[in-house]
Amino acid sequence: MGASLLLTLGARAMNASQTAINTIGHNIANANTPGYSRQSAVLKTAAPQFTGGGFQGKGVQVDTITRAYNQFLSREATTSRSTAVSDLTLLNNLQRLERVLPPGEAGLGQGMSQFLNAMVDVSSRPSDTAARQVVLARAQEMAARFASAGQQLQDLQQGVVTELKANAVVVNQLAKQIATLNGDIARLTGSDNSPNDLLDQRDQLVAELAKYIGVSTIPASDGSVGVFIGGGQVLVLGSQARSLVVQNDPYDGQRAQVAILDSGNTRALDTSVLTGGSISALVSYQNKDLQDARNYIGQLATAITMRVNTQQALGLDLSTPAGAGVALLAVGAPNVLPASTNARDASGAFLSGVTVTRVDPGFLQASSYTLKGDPAAVGSYLLVRESDGVVRSVADGDVIDGFRIDFNPAPPGPFDTYRLEPVATAAVSMRRVLDQTQGIAAASPISAVTNVANTGTASVNSIYAVDTTNFNPAEFPASVVFGASNPDGSVDYTLTTQSGVFNGVWRAGQPLGNEPGIDQGFALNLVGVPRPGDSLAINPTQYPGQNNGNVQAFLALQGERFVGQRDLGSGVIAAGSTLNDAYAAAMGDIGARAQGMEYLAKASDQVANDAESALSSEVGVNLDEEAARLLQYQQAYQASAKMLQVAQTVFDELLNSVR
Repeated sequence: MGASLLLTLGARAMNASQTAINTIGHNIANANTPGYSRQSAVLKTAAPQFTGGGFQGKGVQVDTITRAYNQFLSREATTSRSTAVSDLTLLNNLQRLERVLPPGEAGLGQGMSQFLNAMVDVSSRPSDTAARQVVLARAQEMAARFASAGQQLQDLQQGVVTELKANAVVVNQLAKQIATLNGDIARLTGSDNSPNDLLDQRDQLVAELAKYIGVSTIPASDGSVGVFIGGGQVLVLGSQARSLVVQNDPYDGQRAQVAILDSGNTRALDTSVLTGGSISALVSYQNKDLQDARNYIGQLATAITMRVNTQQALGLDLSTPAGAGVALLAVGAPNVLPASTNARDASGAFLSGVTVTRVDPGFLQASSYTLKGDPAAVGSYLLVRESDGVVRSVADGDVIDGFRIDFNPAPPGPFDTYRLEPVATAAVSMRRVLDQTQGIAAASPISAVTNVANTGTASVNSIYAVDTTNFNPAEFPASVVFGASNPDGSVDYTLTTQSGVFNGVWRAGQPLGNEPGIDQGFALNLVGVPRPGDSLAINPTQYPGQNNGNVQAFLALQGERFVGQRDLGSGVIAAGSTLNDAYAAAMGDIGARAQGMEYLAKASDQVANDAESALSSEVGVNLDEEAARLLQYQQAYQASAKMLQVAQTVFDELLNSVR
């Protein structure tokens, strides 16, 4: 009996040591396997046997094989890496966007400056064909720069959609693999031991999935885990996986939105709850950064185009007879995007319609808008400016932010919504539409000359029309007579036109002819100071080929702050920016976003590395430690073998004594 028990003890000890050695070997083999967690053989004392002399031990047995696992550290590593990937994806795309708005000679600001500066030679030689040809060439180059920038933004948008679709394919593959592992784990979880390698594989797949979209997991009693995205939407439940799909934006077919496919129905994911991973970064970049850039460039393209064309219409060209200038530039039309869910008739056509007409380039904002019904008042509508969230009530024919809204053929229904883009698509279609040099309206329709009998130092610097609404050529000839000087240095004057007499106050550096109370639609700029009784005559221009008045208006555009003005109500107008300042602000905004995201990407990557290091130190394989444990169990195995050898010797001696 003693020899038999000794043999049993030795055999069990050898088996336990062999299992521990095999487990250590498995750890060493997978030391560099991603997601692998260190495993350990758990040994326990075998149940003792009662004898007359007490309980006698029966050796050792393997209880189970466990894996090192820390739920908190694992979740932190997954979440932080998801955030880091999101930040890096957004940084890479912002850097691409930054290259669309370059500074210096390659930038849009330089193109606008070169175009307006080309007017200097026309100012010196109004009828010179070569100087006028340079203006057309600079206009062509400027329009090409805007169109190129607009096309680059469209290409970036297409790239976002392509990348979203590729990421969705990977997400769906990972979700199916997780669901398959859930089924395998659930079948094996009924035993007393856990399938450690399968659990590691599933955790690794969840961590890989989080690089594409932020996830949360909830364990189930059968050992499976539910995987949720987008604020609680089920992606994986048990052994069933749903699919992500990338579909067209409900307003704009060129943009994309992410939805989840459930039983044949798609449900769009709320972008506000998409966090972490490359997909959420791409959606955020598309909806915010890329759209802002389109609006920035479109605002500039529309502002300079409309302002230049307006000034063209106020001048005289070199045709015979001289006529008002025709349009020099053109941009893309405003974009009105009805939601795909808007009411339709039996043929599928929308029942309602909205049109947008640009009215005043100075008040156009770098923003898109959402038009929807007002739930508080049937038949009323709310306009949301997406750039800052300002909400205003609007009606048919209202002018808001420099554009007019009209309802045609019918007003929107209570559940209809529209996205309005007054400027977003303007730049991509910008072009020069004037080809004839004589079509440049360099001359002002009116000219001014001082009276030779004047005693003051005032002389005419420039005179040109500035307002198509108030300027009327039939009001001329006209005259200006200066009166007494005021204590503040200003001078009273009287403007006499064909239809009336207007009294105003002139101040140095301020043009006269279009200030409040006068509103005659022209700007007369003086140098020097008039004395009481001084006068000047304003007459229709007789020789347009020798007049450069309207060119002076073009040159003044560089310093005019007409981009992005805002009506604050009560007659208060917030000044806008010059063309170059507006471009610099757009460049600075995108650059600041890229710079800020570069810092965040580095910080989040460091956080993710630290979290992964903490997890690795807790559950990873330490080869030095495993080597020491290998030697420990090797010695135990050898000792167990010695025990068997002794038992064999004892058993042989027992047999010999019996013989």
